[in-house]
Amino acid sequence: MQRNPFDEIEDLFDRMGRSFEESGLARFQDVSLDVVDGDDAVEVVADLPGFEKDDLDVGVRGRQLTIAADHEESTDVDDDQYIRRERSHRSISRSLTLPTDIMREEVSATYRNGVLTVTLPKAEPETDDSTEIDIE
Repeated sequence: MQRNPFDEIEDLFDRMGRSFEESGLARFQDVSLDVVDGDDAVEVVADLPGFEKDDLDVGVRGRQLTIAADHEESTDVDDDQYIRRERSHRSISRSLTLPTDIMREEVSATYRNGVLTVTLPKAEPETDDSTEIDIE
């Protein structure tokens, strides 16, 4: 199987993005995840502690899976002398190329105890990708 040159470019951008994030200059944090290539499906497990289900956005486009989470939290403290408001904002994003084509309409996801599990059923491989051409 021939490697897609766009996959190599995407891998380069992923590595550059992680380096940028590690430098502390990035607004987004990275998502650590496990990818399991099973017989019938690809399963992606991501740890996203501190997020609620409504904070998450998961999407598939072609063979590209994107997981994003965005959470803003504020705390008000009222005292006779002052009012203090502390806010935190966390954004996490990760995209990866799946190892095979998947059936997008059958993708499912669960989120329990800070762990997101995305199950992506594999598409049946085309048995014959050749086309017969009539000669005139």
